[in-house]
Order: sequence, then structure tokens, then C-alpha cells
Amino acid sequence: MPSRLRVPLGYAAGLVVLVLARPSPLPLAVGLAVAAAGEAVRIWASGHIEKTRSLATGGPYAHSRNPLYFGSITMALGVAIASASPWVILALVVYLVAFYPSAIRSEAAYVSGRFPQEYEQWSHAVPLFVPRLTPAGPRRSRFEWRRVAMNKEWRTALAVPAVALLLFLRSLL
Repeated sequence: MPSRLRVPLGYAAGLVVLVLARPSPLPLAVGLAVAAAGEAVRIWASGHIEKTRSLATGGPYAHSRNPLYFGSITMALGVAIASASPWVILALVVYLVAFYPSAIRSEAAYVSGRFPQEYEQWSHAVPLFVPRLTPAGPRRSRFEWRRVAMNKEWRTALAVPAVALLLFLRSLL
């Protein structure tokens, strides 16, 4: 599926989640904690990356070559838990399978072409997706809050409390 559809269809998936969700207090609390952990990973990753300018290899990039996607999928898992609906889980799995594998492949091809020597060393030491427990590879990047702002991670950070509020309101219906 074309990558340009990922964000618009993500909003559509969000509407499906709200319609199908059946949240109650415990799943809502657990799911939101998981989603917040996913956003924490995304913030950490956003503070290391300068897209197209350098290869991020420090922080979460020493554990996984795709910590932003790992964080996003963790957030989706949290939303699925919070929704307490098997239909939401199915909808999110379909959405993630439709977009994430091809996005990961496409970005790997771009980054390996842009930074061939650094990428080769890094990719041999750091797994593609599931994080390793201990850091590996060159670890050259350092966290900077200005990168978090530059990468507009505030948009995703605001999504967690917004989703929490919407699911809470949904639980009242």
C-alpha cells in the first residue's frame, strides 16, 4: 500500500477504534500505560534523528534500527488493549501489516544508500525491529530536545492524552 496513505488511513483507523472500542477502567489504564511507553520510545528516538543529514546510531538506535516504528506499534498495542475490543485489535493489525513492513524496507534502502559504510557496520550489530537488550553498534548520535521539536514529535505526544480522553468518553456511552 502506498506510504502516502499511511497518515490519512491512520486517522480513519482511529475513527474505527472509537466506534468499535468497549473500554473499561482496567484495560483503559493498562493500555494507556503501554501507549505512553511507546511514546516515550518515540521521544527518545526523535531526539537522536536528523533525517537525511546523518545516521542516528545512539540511544534507541543502538537497540533497534527502527525505534520510531517500534514506539508507534507499542502505542497501537496500548490503544488496542485500552479499547478492549477484538475488532479493534484486528483493525490495527490490518493497518500495521498494510503499511509498516514496506515502510521499514523503503527506509532501510534509502538509509543504506545515503550512508553506505555507516549503515553496513550499524546494521550488522543492531536488529531491524525488535530491540536488543544491550546497546550495540557505533552509537554516534546524542539526544537533543531541539531534534524532538524539529521532528514535530509533539504532535504524536499530544495524541496519547487525546486518545485517552476519547476512550474515556467512549467508556461513558
